[in-house]
Amino acid sequence: MKGVLLVNLGSPDSTDPKDVKKYLDQFLMDERVIDVPYWLRAFIVRGIILNTRPKKSAEAYQKIWWKEGSPLIVLSERLQDKVQAKTELPVALAMRYGNPSLQSGLQELYDKGVKDVLLVPLYPQFAMATTETILVFAEELRKKHFSDMKITDVPAFYNQPEYIKALSNSIKDYLKDKDYDHLLFSYHGVPERHIRKSDITKSHCNPEAGNLTCCNTPSDAHKFCYRHQCYQTTKNVMAELGLDENKVSTSFQSRLGVDPWLQPYTDRTIVNKAEKDGIKKLAIVTPAFVSDCLETLEEIAMEGKHEFLEAGGDEFYTVPCINDNDEWVAVLANWINEFNNN
Repeated sequence: MKGVLLVNLGSPDSTDPKDVKKYLDQFLMDERVIDVPYWLRAFIVRGIILNTRPKKSAEAYQKIWWKEGSPLIVLSERLQDKVQAKTELPVALAMRYGNPSLQSGLQELYDKGVKDVLLVPLYPQFAMATTETILVFAEELRKKHFSDMKITDVPAFYNQPEYIKALSNSIKDYLKDKDYDHLLFSYHGVPERHIRKSDITKSHCNPEAGNLTCCNTPSDAHKFCYRHQCYQTTKNVMAELGLDENKVSTSFQSRLGVDPWLQPYTDRTIVNKAEKDGIKKLAIVTPAFVSDCLETLEEIAMEGKHEFLEAGGDEFYTVPCINDNDEWVAVLANWINEFNNN
């Protein structure tokens, strides 16, 4: 019997600092998120970050928390329900961190007799800290608890025409009555070293290059290159919507620590658009996220807006993530039904 497991990033169980601390510990102690030796990771996370950050993060979550719970969880559940209505296969939901856990999602399917799982990481672009950690952990759980289960994963779908069309239409629909001067594509950032580590050729990727030569040069490395896939997503949407390249740019948000992360940084870009480029009306879309979450609702829609207005901007629009958009639901359901028919 076949089944489907949708997997998103995750969220604390509540906005209580204790729950936030527990979530951050699980998230940041992942060796594919902070990829340093265990002793150093434990010192950074448990010796420094978890003694200072949970209270501040809890306050940020409190700003965006819904009556029903975490926006990311609620939106993921809505997506699950809509997809389930379009397929005969059982569809379960899991989070890489927090609840419902990846193990509980696999167990739910296993208890229904599912032995052939389509695993759908809800990340359009591949990255060590997103898709890879899900696939690796899912395989560990399969070997330990579900040895007779087969898992097939949906690869990064940043370049799939049907996804790009759904994403583009969602952007167009939101901005159709908005007057904006510039559209910024903001993707979640990763350390530059993650790009080099994901380079299967071990020679192609150069994340420090400001001219994006490696991203624009065809290579097998692009299959796992997060930076290339982000820029390609922007290009794909631009082509689909016929956008002027002079009115579109790409940046990366949410950096952590002192190591270099992918640039340009979103917070600096937002300020520069107002102060240096004279942009008065800025729109931002966040295509690295399928579901709205802390990084989109608080970091961009609240903090980003404040920074832009403080720098002299007038209007700031945050395009919602694709969430449970009906066209996106249809795309997912189509992939699932193709899996079922094979």
